[in-house]
Amino acid sequence: MQRRTLLHASAALMLPTLARAQAFPARPIRYIVPVSAGGGSDFIARIVTEHWGKALGQSFVVENLGGGGGVIACQTTMHAAPDGYTLMQGYVATHGTTPATRRVSYDAIKDFTPIGMIGATPNVLVVNSTLPVKTLAEFIDYVKKNPGHVAYGSAGPGSLTHLTMELFKQQIGGFMLHIPYRGIAPAFNDLIAGHTQAMFPGLAAALPHLRSGQVRALAVTGRVRSQQQKDIPTLEESGFPGFDAMQWYGSVGPAGIPADIVKRLDDALVAVLKEPELREKLAVEAVEPMPMTPEQFGAYIRADIQRWTAIAKARNIRLDE
Repeated sequence: MQRRTLLHASAALMLPTLARAQAFPARPIRYIVPVSAGGGSDFIARIVTEHWGKALGQSFVVENLGGGGGVIACQTTMHAAPDGYTLMQGYVATHGTTPATRRVSYDAIKDFTPIGMIGATPNVLVVNSTLPVKTLAEFIDYVKKNPGHVAYGSAGPGSLTHLTMELFKQQIGGFMLHIPYRGIAPAFNDLIAGHTQAMFPGLAAALPHLRSGQVRALAVTGRVRSQQQKDIPTLEESGFPGFDAMQWYGSVGPAGIPADIVKRLDDALVAVLKEPELREKLAVEAVEPMPMTPEQFGAYIRADIQRWTAIAKARNIRLDE
């Protein structure tokens, strides 16, 4: 009799949770993108939410909140009601390199609920096409034999392009002068003009220049070769185990979203990431889908912050001092 009573009580407690999950979402979901409209991250958000919304039976309203390196978007998201109706497209800057290199007004772990990974694109080590190297080994040898004569560009201090090259420098034990730019486009202009000799941009940004022959690719980050450029070896296979730094994109919400709502959101996201049509659209930005559970995505974020915090500390990169 007592056991039957306990079972009935447990079932009664579960009913509100089941009902909430089945009813969600009952209205459009606000989806904050921490960059201005028109770029690659915005494109990814709009393509993914279009498919994601169909799977959930509800629309997403994309809202661009650029500025502050993603801080404004993060603050807005973390202060939203934790009901699943406000989400944000977190990415390697907001939940990786930025908290690793400067003080920010949010905790990238404690203030957010991981929903799920969307996907990632590798960084690619490129050199000016006139540089007398054709392989990664030749480039490393060239750097070591020409100390002080090799400069690399980045999209700015503390950016992924900056930290990835600093990680590479640390691992090869070589020196290259860092030349920061205000964005990847001017950095590419100077690389092509020969004012710098190397760079570690995202693959999507590098593809037009690789196809024109103005720069040469030597290696990509990631555990496997890119589907976009299968002939470029990974750093991992070239003797740099664990060099899997990626430009990644995922979805997060404010801390405290109920687990059943998180599961409903992630189940739908995982389903659409398996669609060939969505995979083909994401390939425009060289993004490979990487579906994960919320727990796996949370662990991925923590590991990425730890990676970039360690390299920032080792290379004395601190942007708020």
